[in-house]
Amino acid sequence: MRMAATRLITMHQNKGKSVAKSLSDRTDCAKNGEKTENGQFISSYACQAESVDEEFMLSKREYERLTERHHKGNIIAYQIRQSFKPGEITPEEANQVGYETAMRFTKGNYAFIAATHTDKAHIHNHIIFNSTSLYCTHKFRDFFFVGLALQRLSDIICLEHGLSVIEKKKPSERVKRTTYPEKKSFRDDIRDVIDQILREGSAKDFDELLYKLEDAGYEIKRGKHISLKGKDQKRFIRLRSLGDGYTEDDLKKILIGEMEHAFYDNEKAEKQPKTYQRKKEDHEFDLLIDIQKKLAQGKGKYYVRFAKNFNTKQVAKAVLYLKQHDIRSYDDLEKNVKTATERFTKISASINKEKEKRLAEIQVLKKHIFDYFKTKDVYADYRKSGYSKKSLEEHRQEILLHKAAKNAFDELHLKKLPKVKDLSVEYAEILEEKKKLYGEYRQVKKNMQEIQRAKYDIDQFLKSDEEQKKERVRKHNITR
Repeated sequence: MRMAATRLITMHQNKGKSVAKSLSDRTDCAKNGEKTENGQFISSYACQAESVDEEFMLSKREYERLTERHHKGNIIAYQIRQSFKPGEITPEEANQVGYETAMRFTKGNYAFIAATHTDKAHIHNHIIFNSTSLYCTHKFRDFFFVGLALQRLSDIICLEHGLSVIEKKKPSERVKRTTYPEKKSFRDDIRDVIDQILREGSAKDFDELLYKLEDAGYEIKRGKHISLKGKDQKRFIRLRSLGDGYTEDDLKKILIGEMEHAFYDNEKAEKQPKTYQRKKEDHEFDLLIDIQKKLAQGKGKYYVRFAKNFNTKQVAKAVLYLKQHDIRSYDDLEKNVKTATERFTKISASINKEKEKRLAEIQVLKKHIFDYFKTKDVYADYRKSGYSKKSLEEHRQEILLHKAAKNAFDELHLKKLPKVKDLSVEYAEILEEKKKLYGEYRQVKKNMQEIQRAKYDIDQFLKSDEEQKKERVRKHNITR
């Protein structure tokens, strides 16, 4: 899994253009109606999407007035680009994820718009936030490893939404810039034909399977080992060389129902070893006993290589964790991981979504109330003038602030404006509630991390053990 991919882009003033024009160009590109389905998937915070560039500029002018500092450098805003795995997310949810990412990254201190584009195979977000803070007292500053911090935050939010996240790969596992489609071998073709016959269920036993292969154009050589030769093959290929699930013995067991067949996937970019799955009852073993038995096998010739590639101490810790929590099967382990994750997600949502949302609302609402009363008289004069262009040009800043405040009140369906004092009291109460919840939050988070770590170590151990088995089988087949 490698989604969502997220990165932070510094937006500079365009050469030969003013800051206002540069902001307009950048925000218009993000809000493109053809890419956002006529603006359907655009959300905003502490600003109106329609006038975002002008509101960004107002804050910059206010910053210069309050701080008596003039614009230095050419950074006008920042953009977060967030891409999702095709088919995994809807535009509505993508926009929600983008909004949450921006809110938690900026901590509600910077106005932003989140535009979700649907014009490509993968849905992606363009999030633009102002370089100047809401209160016009400071600006956003890049920090060391800001990109890594943003990616981790995005991963957390994606996990909360049940989306896939980026898995860091080893340099040896990374795809080269130039790749070529892998050619299918004769063995791949044989596996495909066998898979097709098994899917159809047209072969009742092994002999009938061989007849079906002959009908498909393969010459069958019977003897000590069953071999097949297709139309363009120069040599016969033994069934046993096709791997697990395709040997003569495995196919016989599959056909009589003693084994379940795992169909081979030729289209995977990286070929996986051919494996098969036994019936469910064969999996009903004591996980603890099985792992401890494998660890106790000691210093065999394959153990040395295993110990080099994997930390057995971590497995021992994982086993101890399973013992303490009486987890005896892999299914129970998966269920416990799911339960712990769901519990963490629930309490995290209570803190990070509900309470953070209300805190952000109060913060923005207080700002709009201040702006509303500060510009009330100017807007009244503007209305008395019949909304004249002259009045608009003279008092554009105050009028835009007043309109933005009124729009915010309308969106919140406020019939009566709350007192700033009451909002401050509510803000303090929510902060106190958050503080109390954090004790439980930390414990729940710790529990989730412990069981996730235990499962990861167990998975790595079982994977390594399975690889050692396949290596022994491969070497055995070569020497025969």
